[in-house]
Amino acid sequence: MRVCMVVYSSYESDNRVLRYAESLALRGGHVDVISLRKEGQSPRGELNGVQVFRIQKREYDEKRKSDYFFKILLFWFRSMFLLSMKHLRRRYDVIHVHSVPDFLVFTAWLPKITGSGIILDIHDLVPEFYASKFNKPANSLVVRALRLVERLSIAFSDHVIIANHLWRDTLLSRSVKSAKCSVVLNLPDRSLFCDCVKTRKDGKFVVLFPGTLNWHQGLDIAIRAFSLMKDQAPGAELHIYGEGSAKPSLLALVQELGLQERVLLRDGVPIAEVAQLMANADMGVVPKRSDSFGNEAFSTKILEFMALRVPVVVADTKIDRYYFNDSLVKFFHSGDPEDLAHSILLLMRDANLRESLAQNGAAFVEKNNWDAKKEEYLQLVDSLVGVRGSQ
Repeated sequence: MRVCMVVYSSYESDNRVLRYAESLALRGGHVDVISLRKEGQSPRGELNGVQVFRIQKREYDEKRKSDYFFKILLFWFRSMFLLSMKHLRRRYDVIHVHSVPDFLVFTAWLPKITGSGIILDIHDLVPEFYASKFNKPANSLVVRALRLVERLSIAFSDHVIIANHLWRDTLLSRSVKSAKCSVVLNLPDRSLFCDCVKTRKDGKFVVLFPGTLNWHQGLDIAIRAFSLMKDQAPGAELHIYGEGSAKPSLLALVQELGLQERVLLRDGVPIAEVAQLMANADMGVVPKRSDSFGNEAFSTKILEFMALRVPVVVADTKIDRYYFNDSLVKFFHSGDPEDLAHSILLLMRDANLRESLAQNGAAFVEKNNWDAKKEEYLQLVDSLVGVRGSQ
């Protein structure tokens, strides 16, 4: 089987795409990935049997909506051209396109008309994501236009994968039929996120966030929480790893609050290195805003911390209350730095509570990880080859 994936992100940093691609390659499929390129990477490479074509650099420096859209549009043309040329040389059986943006799926127009199965994988709901990123009302002209693009993109696809059950309900209400839509949670890969050995022995208490730095992630709330608790926990540090549009404002906030020695912002690292960083943390934090896109955006970081037996403090968003309970994570009131500071201090001082959360979380992940669920995805891919081939 020949499969091509198209994703507007760095392949090496997108664990959702990594899992799909490596699972297909491991069972003998030929898998190509068309993705973005980080500084210092070569345009083409091979990673664990997957051929990666890095066709465009990505810098998180968009100051205007037009800058953001232009980069996506440029990637669309480049990926469409490369995908079409490779498909003409040797036909792909399935094209798996990852959104954001939804219209990236139309890069597969040539494979579509020649019989390839098309999957649209919606990592984030684009209308809601756009409204949150650029502070637009839900009934604005652009947001309504994005809902139309969503419907057209779904209609073009043979099957749609959505990242959580709440978003599936939203799509069912406006864009897709139930039989054409599946949920694939962003589950941890146990080959990476396992019982890694903690190597850090510096006597500090490290609270960690690794991921994309957008406003809805609420990292400013975590920084303000550390400002409130710094005198009560002199050995605690907040480490933030990642890139994103909110990074400049987060750096400025650290300076403003005088937390340069307590809050460290570092560049993002590959998934394999992230696992070791997380294993070395004493606590994870996922401080998403409940009054924004983050309220229904599922974060795989929570499950990854659980897999590594690291207790995690989580904002009480709708999506996280849907999947987790108080025996698995320590919830705090989203948007409330004081309650987050209180929750961190509580866990710091209560080793038994930390151990209980770690054990319960690890047991939960034993039933909810990629190895336990990947067969559903592989069966979906196989079914599309048969359906499209007969058509």
